[in-house]
Amino acid sequence: MHINDIPFNKTGFFSSLICDYLDQKSELSSLYNRFPEIENFKAQIDEKKESFKVSSRTTLVSILNRQYEKIETSSLTLKNIDSLKSENTFTITTGHQLNLFTGPLYFLYKIISAINLSKELKIKYPENNFVPIYWMATEDHDFEEINFFNFRGKKVKWNKASSGAVGELLTDGLKDVFDVFSEELGASKNANLLKDLFQNAYLNHRNLADAARFLANALFKEYGLVIVDANNHDLKKEFIPYMESELFSNTSHNEVSKSNNSISKLSEYYKIQVNPREINLFYLVKNIRERIVFEDGVYKVLNTDILWTTSEIKRELLEYPERFSPNVIMRPLYQEVILPNLCYIGGGGELAYWFQLKSFFDKVNVPFPILLLRNSVLIKSESQDKKLKKLNINDEDIFLNRHSLINKKVREISNIEIDFSEQKEQLQKQFQGLYKLSEQTDRSFIGAVKAQEVKQMKGLDALEKRLLQAQKKKLSDQVMRMTELQNQLFPAQSLQERKANFSEFYLEYGKDLIPKLIENLEPLKSGFLVLTI
Repeated sequence: MHINDIPFNKTGFFSSLICDYLDQKSELSSLYNRFPEIENFKAQIDEKKESFKVSSRTTLVSILNRQYEKIETSSLTLKNIDSLKSENTFTITTGHQLNLFTGPLYFLYKIISAINLSKELKIKYPENNFVPIYWMATEDHDFEEINFFNFRGKKVKWNKASSGAVGELLTDGLKDVFDVFSEELGASKNANLLKDLFQNAYLNHRNLADAARFLANALFKEYGLVIVDANNHDLKKEFIPYMESELFSNTSHNEVSKSNNSISKLSEYYKIQVNPREINLFYLVKNIRERIVFEDGVYKVLNTDILWTTSEIKRELLEYPERFSPNVIMRPLYQEVILPNLCYIGGGGELAYWFQLKSFFDKVNVPFPILLLRNSVLIKSESQDKKLKKLNINDEDIFLNRHSLINKKVREISNIEIDFSEQKEQLQKQFQGLYKLSEQTDRSFIGAVKAQEVKQMKGLDALEKRLLQAQKKKLSDQVMRMTELQNQLFPAQSLQERKANFSEFYLEYGKDLIPKLIENLEPLKSGFLVLTI
């Protein structure tokens, strides 16, 4: 096994905001609480311990025990749930949608990052306990984002009419998906393990939330992962004061709008991920998850006939808090209110919208968690690694876009020089002399000299490109092999972890896949991991 890591800013796949955060640029310091370094967790522990109520722990443990009643899990997971009663137990959380069969490969990396960080913290702070949490996004309603996964370049899709929260969707129709997927898998030992996993998760459970919980538990129970479904009356009861503030004071809209303005002023390259609405809550009942708005003096649920006066919606919230569902702006706050959480682990896009929330958290007096960019991994087989080495392509090279990679390698392996930099430099020196001559004689010639310089430089560029194209044809075999390898490692010219499903690699490595990743992923070590297995 070979391991290498590439700085995130050299991969070309991460935003300037995330790269600047990892570089700890001082101008971003107001957007987060503490940077993810092991020493900074001491202060985070103290802050969370001071603010998190014992009654909230009791509620959390009671709900988790109820959610795990019908699922066979490990003694370590049960021990972790029970430990949450204690004031010296804290959570490390990551979240993900209920993508079919986990969706993209980075689902694994998120959870493994949480598991491994919990282990590191236990070593550093042995007097405390740290529980890895997977927050299931059961309340999301965008079915088109989650109803498929990619397997060897093919989309395996669940076709179904959908409305309301995806966690409540019935799993009917997934037998057809299973039959299609089974054909693609073949009949190897690992293929049969994957078939059993899919079948037990999706064909033996009634709704998508139960299926997703079963699957995540099957993959990670031995590492003590605790899975939370926060679509629950008692948990949302804890969140009532914050939802009241949202309905009647537009707190998040006001604070996040100010943060967005501040971020936009920091750099033209920093993109705003989400824009707040005046009310950042949905109304959630069977087959309905629609926005709540305040119009014409009443509260309404869009695309329905449901409406309330101020007193009526307050009563609805107090009696049925489970019917109020936080959107992307409010969900992070909900998480931090009901969990004794220290750190949220997410991808670049997730962290970018968390940066918009710091002032909102300060306003409502809830500790802002440490934000950690999840581990990113590129998995290569030994065969692929050998082929890359034969072509003299290193780990940084393979992250180049296709055009840049081919041009660079053709120049390197060509038996003639395809770099006209020296000629261009000599040409510029010659024209510098002509500029001086024009200034000493007739300055009106400067424009003509400039035009001639541009023309000749363009001519050199054109000759260089033609020569490069000719060499590409001559070296077409090498170019084809480079292109084929990069297509394998970067499907659709995107990151492997964003396109491929874990099943492709489980088919190859079986039950060794997750232990190998657990062994090699280091959440506090900044860098894109290239792993040859």
